[in-house]
This record gives sequence, structure tokens and C-alpha cells, in this order.
Amino acid sequence: MFLLPRPRRDLPFVWLSHSCAEEAPPDGCGGSISPTGASCMFALPLAVAAAALALRAGTPRMSIASDAERWITSNLGSITSKRSMGGGSGWASLTRYAVEGHEKELVVKASGSRPLESMFLGEALGLRALGASGSMAVPEVFAFEDGSNGGSFLIMEYMDMGGRVDQEEFGRLMAQMHLAEPLAKEAREGRFGFDVDNTIGATPQPNAWTAGSGTAAWVEFFRDKRIGFQVRKAADARLRKQWEATLDATDGLADLFEGLDVKPSVLHGDLWSGNIASAKGVPCIFDPAVYYGHHEAEWGMSWCASLGPAFWQGYRSLVPKDEGFERRFALYEAYHQLNHYNLFGGGYYNAALSRLAQVESG
Repeated sequence: MFLLPRPRRDLPFVWLSHSCAEEAPPDGCGGSISPTGASCMFALPLAVAAAALALRAGTPRMSIASDAERWITSNLGSITSKRSMGGGSGWASLTRYAVEGHEKELVVKASGSRPLESMFLGEALGLRALGASGSMAVPEVFAFEDGSNGGSFLIMEYMDMGGRVDQEEFGRLMAQMHLAEPLAKEAREGRFGFDVDNTIGATPQPNAWTAGSGTAAWVEFFRDKRIGFQVRKAADARLRKQWEATLDATDGLADLFEGLDVKPSVLHGDLWSGNIASAKGVPCIFDPAVYYGHHEAEWGMSWCASLGPAFWQGYRSLVPKDEGFERRFALYEAYHQLNHYNLFGGGYYNAALSRLAQVESG
């Protein structure tokens, strides 16, 4: 998705759609989400729309497609079919491949301009971390590399998605994922973070490992690298004042975790309905913003994840609800509301303020 100025009402305009596959649409974009949650419509002046369509129409350099196809044929077998999947974004394309003698079809995400570190590295390592839990279905990652002439690509399993997710089963699988032994050595030692920085939507998400372990290390990590980072990015005096009041009222957030022994769980990190699906009847998750953190932090996007009573019944059958959950729930939601404000502006500002005030007041 790309961000553009709001159009002037006195200019001729056209209607375009944008993908909501990574984030909820900007507040006030002029339309509504489709029944699949895939797109919404918004108006742009003709001149701006022309520029936007030119950006969107761009495809990865031929060398990137060639690099990916060369890897496939060298490591998996001859390509028997390929077709564009559409979707993707202004920065990447999606292409589906069938390979001779290979049971699984493949998806190649390719960017003709962006290097691996800023484009696909966090996603690839994140999917592998989620998959290592052995519970949740996620796309298998086969390769991720920089292109020979710029750009980068990610090759992963194609998953045939469709149908309804069994919410109770999904809840149990998420609990098993959170309870699984972490893939990363640092997380097994009790530290919080991830192997690389990644992004939440288009916002950088710093993930440097904590020096220590335990609840105090988690509090410091979330305070400084999650909400504190978003508040600094917003550069808004009112938000900063509310954040400082929240810290003062909670002893720097430590009071919210009194009596808890927080241990690292692998987190999807951006769990909303657009990143959840059923693949051949099995719940699966994708497009993550992975790190190792407190399992409750997973629910910060649940305001648009449609997690109903059956989900929580399945999850709570393995992971009981800890005392003080509601107040921490507001804290974790504040992170994502702040991120949405930094991405899109609009009503997310008041939502973020409200959640921080809720944490302050208890």
C-alpha cells in the first residue's frame, strides 16, 4: 500500500482501491472494506491517481523473476506453470509456480527495487520461527535472497486458502504455539526480541535482544521498543504527556506485571483477520511481524481479528487468564492503535489516547 495526500474537493477525481492485506484502511479514506477484508475504495484527483497507478503498475525487474526461477529450477525442479496472483503491493509482486516432481506449489514474492534486509528478511525468518513451534500452519519458506542486479525475492509454499476457520481449534493451536520452545537460542535463555528488526505495517519495529531475562526485561523492552518508540515517532505533545502520566501511575509499567513470571513466546505480532485463514480446513497464519515476547501481547490487534468465545475457550483450555489481564490488554492494544495513528492518522489518535488513559486509571 502507498500513502498519498487527501484529495482536494474542487479537483476532478477518480475512485481507486487499496489493499488492506497488511493494515486496516486509513480513517476517512472514503469507502468501506470489502466483505473479504481485502480492499476499500477512495477518491483521488486525476493527476494524483495517474501517478499512483504508475507506481502500482510497476513490476519487478526481469532479473528478479529470473533469479527466483533460477533458484527454483536449480534446487527443486523444472517449472511447469506460472501465473500472476495479483494482490501484492506497490512494492512487490506475487507469482504462483508449479514445479515438476514437487508436491507443493510455490509463491514468489519479488521486489525489483528493495533489498532483502528491508523487504523480506523479517518475514522469512518470522515464518520459520512460527513454523518451528510445530503447531500452527504457516507457509514453508524455501529461499530468500537479494537479486543479482538489485531487488530481492522470497520463495515460499503456496497455501490454498478458503472456508471458515474453526475458532476453537484455532485458539488451541495459538496456545500451543505460545507454549512451544522458542527456535531462537536467545529466547530459550529467556530474553526478548528477535534476530532482526522488522516492520509492523510500514513502521519499523526494533527487536534488539534484551540483555537480561524475566519480567523486568520484558517491561523494559515493551516500554522502550514498542510504545515508547511509537510515541516518539508520533512527536505529539498530548500523546507524550499521556504516556508520561501512564508511566508515572504504573511505576514505569512494572505494576501491571506484579506477580507474573513473563517468559518469551513466539508471537505472530500482527494478528488480525487479514492474516488468518483456513487452508484445507486447517487454521493458518501468515504475513507476520514476529518477535519473542509476552504471550498476551499477541492480542493487541484483536479489535479487528474477530476472536469470539469459541476461540477463547480453545485458547484458555491451555493458557489460563492471568490476573490483571484487562489492564495489560489495553496496554498492548495501545501499541497497535499508536502504530495505526502513525501510519494513517485520523481516529486512531483518540483511540490510542483512550487506551493509555485506561492503563493509567486502572
